[in-house]
Amino acid sequence: MRPEALEKEPMLIAAFGGWNDACQAATDAVRHLTSRYPSREVRTIDGDGFYDYQATRPIVCYATGRRRIVWPQTTVYDVELPQGRHLYALIAPEPNYRWPAYCAQVLRIADELDVRRIVTLGAMFADCPHTRPLPLDVEDGSAEAVTDPDQRYSGPVGIPTILDAAAVDEGFATSSIWASIPQYLEGDDCAAATLRLLDAIGDVAGVPIDAGDLPGRAGAWREAADVLASTDEALAAYVKRLEREYDAHEKARREASLGGHACRQLVMEAEAFLHSLETGHDADGDGRGPVGGVGTTHDGTV
Repeated sequence: MRPEALEKEPMLIAAFGGWNDACQAATDAVRHLTSRYPSREVRTIDGDGFYDYQATRPIVCYATGRRRIVWPQTTVYDVELPQGRHLYALIAPEPNYRWPAYCAQVLRIADELDVRRIVTLGAMFADCPHTRPLPLDVEDGSAEAVTDPDQRYSGPVGIPTILDAAAVDEGFATSSIWASIPQYLEGDDCAAATLRLLDAIGDVAGVPIDAGDLPGRAGAWREAADVLASTDEALAAYVKRLEREYDAHEKARREASLGGHACRQLVMEAEAFLHSLETGHDADGDGRGPVGGVGTTHDGTV
């Protein structure tokens, strides 16, 4: 997108905690934006009618010696970026009830703020290696009509997908950005995934996002994963297999635009690779992941 995109196309970045937010990577991206840049709260959506308070509980905290109950709600921030630009950032737990009404309320706020593009964020656990750049799925709603339906995700979805669909119906431009996280590294946070999402937000917005300490934290995350894999033979073999699959996919993507001979060679290599997996001839292990290593696939495309 052009550098002047924000003046011509104000956007709303939306991230929801819960099922769509592996390792809190998506909501951490919004938290990073609101903490790294000057921001102010401009709108809220009250949680009554949208949340089951036994599933999404209020929080008690103490400030200046006084107790305060913080109820689940949706908050929209105006984030000031360099060069006088800005974007809006929405953060909320995924609602439990009345998703169509909730999305309608979000889109009313977007319309009041003259937003033209809705950008939904998500993160999911997937079969990918920590030793490679984490996979990122960036989809522009305008490209939906030309995408092969057989290559698109079909299955259960979360509120980001519902909001995206409602926004399209109301005439908004939309983008969805999903980061994948190795399913064998479930944890409290994943700076590497948050960093990938922020880089993609910068690409969509046409403004580089200040990463702060995220690169250092992402490096520490990878080092910890290296240590974990080095102490578990089955996990190490599994990571090696994921690396080969990742590299094969990247090679296919790079060569997809090439003609005849290169494509035939690629097909032959892919068939040989798949045959080796089916027959169990795996030089680094038995071709399977570690016991119990089946990941939780979240809303989005793996």
